Amino acid sequence: MTRAFSHLLRRFPVLMRMPYQLYSRVQPRFTIGVAAVVFNVEGRVLLVEHAYHPRFPWGLPGGWINADEEPAAAIQRELCEELQLDARASRVVHVSKTAPRHIDFAFHCHALKPIGKLSHELLDYQWASVEDLPELKRFHRIAIESAVMLARGSQEWQRV
Repeated sequence: MTRAFSHLLRRFPVLMRMPYQLYSRVQPRFTIGVAAVVFNVEGRVLLVEHAYHPRFPWGLPGGWINADEEPAAAIQRELCEELQLDARASRVVHVSKTAPRHIDFAFHCHALKPIGKLSHELLDYQWASVEDLPELKRFHRIAIESAVMLARGSQEWQRV
């Protein structure tokens, strides 16, 4: 029975349009954010002082994904908008549901040029030692720790 129904849907895919639209309307909606873990040549991590985050002003740079935007493209756009930083996302280092109906992706990113002028969303930035971080949101701390572990694992793999 399932095979016959599947065959019918393959011949007439339009039959799934209405059930899919109905299903998508009853499913929970999520917002998605992105954050960047960027290290300098000394192994320090880039932290920014957010103007609109009163509880944890220091954290990773990032923002929200626009409609139909790829997560890696979103973090590259956010770095450019907030720091005039040209960077490339290399890999996802952490994903977590950080609030009700909100998911965050953290990317390890490589800076291609120096930081420029800060946007109105940021007050300052600093390159912080991983061992001496200020108080951060849990997601940011885990993202940094994950990026460090992945980087160490890559170095050990290259030595073998």
